[in-house]
Amino acid sequence: MTKFLYFTRDKAFHHSYWPFFITIMLQSVITIGVNLLDNVMLGGYSEASLAGVAAVNQIQFILMQIIGGAGDGLVVLCSQYWGLNLIKPIQRLTSIALWLSLGIAVILFTLVSIFPVAAVRVFTNDPAIVEEGAQYLSVIKFTYPIFAISSILFAMLRSVQTVKIAVGISLSTLCVNGVLNYTLIYGNFGAPVMGSRGAAIATLTSRCVELAIVIYYLAFKDKKIMSKLKLLLIPDETLIKDYFKISVPTLIIGLQWGLNVSLQTVILGHMTAPGAIAANSVAVNLVMFLKVIAIASASAAGVIIGKAVGEGKIEKVKEYARTLQIIFLGVGVVSAIGILLLRAPVLSLYNISPQTKDLAFGFLNVLAITTFCMSYQMPVLGGIVRGGGDTRFVMLNDLISVWIIVIPISYLAAFVFQAPPIVVVACLNSDQAFKCLPAFIKVKSYNWIKRLTRT
Repeated sequence: MTKFLYFTRDKAFHHSYWPFFITIMLQSVITIGVNLLDNVMLGGYSEASLAGVAAVNQIQFILMQIIGGAGDGLVVLCSQYWGLNLIKPIQRLTSIALWLSLGIAVILFTLVSIFPVAAVRVFTNDPAIVEEGAQYLSVIKFTYPIFAISSILFAMLRSVQTVKIAVGISLSTLCVNGVLNYTLIYGNFGAPVMGSRGAAIATLTSRCVELAIVIYYLAFKDKKIMSKLKLLLIPDETLIKDYFKISVPTLIIGLQWGLNVSLQTVILGHMTAPGAIAANSVAVNLVMFLKVIAIASASAAGVIIGKAVGEGKIEKVKEYARTLQIIFLGVGVVSAIGILLLRAPVLSLYNISPQTKDLAFGFLNVLAITTFCMSYQMPVLGGIVRGGGDTRFVMLNDLISVWIIVIPISYLAAFVFQAPPIVVVACLNSDQAFKCLPAFIKVKSYNWIKRLTRT
């Protein structure tokens, strides 16, 4: 009789999961640190610059989520092929994802180039914020295709459990971005004072460095994919259908999540309460800094589960899923406590009005609760269920939660009932709580375990 385990004793799981999880978390912390550094430095420059960049970053956030969806679909498939130790399909699938992501980035680049001011005005009507945002957008748009390429290459490496290089690359990006921010935003070392435009130049430069390093690594140092880079540029028609079958749901998830978060900025930016958009930007950046723990746990879970499914170890998959849920709950507790402990010290770093600071403090109280819930449901659905091969359920669950529940009640709260901003923020993040139940029911069904490989 097989012993039922809530927490696996399988050494192979612990030897694979924990180093993978910690490495992804470090890389994510550094990546988020780049954005937090931008916000802190711009927050010390002017509140209008902070709000303008926050508005434009919603456009970039949508792109990041869509490209992330393309990368997630790639990881789901490639991790199963990695379980079978098949490299050629991984190369061909990466090529499909690269061309798709680059095309999306070019379309967005074209749109914001034609309609720069209109793009910023979607998020706010404040003329000062629109002006700062347009200056930032004029430069930051050049990062879109660069980010698309590097993100897919990182996803490919993650699918074969190569993540240490990402930490080194992200650290280099942080250093470059930090030095250039300090130089160009404030005009140090004899440079002109450039404000938000200087922050954009710093980010563009750091993205170029990031892409150059990852291409060099793949060309000269990689020991797993072991291919010429040109092989990553040639799609395989037989795998296109497989890729889109899995990736269309993840692309829709990424798009709708990007739109959801951006609509939060739109709703807050058009409320009459002064400082709401800046307060939300400050609060969200702290939450994102701690959210990386949940993101890392989901990413590691997806690859570990996908690899085990590819190897055909179905009982191990179930055992791992039970263990991972306990880990996710622990992550939620740590993240929520971290928000409550860090809110005051982090807010003290910003040069914002007392009213904006009070709003941000209240937002963080709400976000501590929703982050606990998110730390369970998001890795369960986005890590275990999606990694096991069921991307459609995750898509449908997100679409219903966001567009039928969250956005309508948030709009009513903000513009019909004229609720305080803190109530609106609670409504905007309420899905993190009520998605926990379907996540628990779904993961217990085990009907998400699906073999996706052609062999």
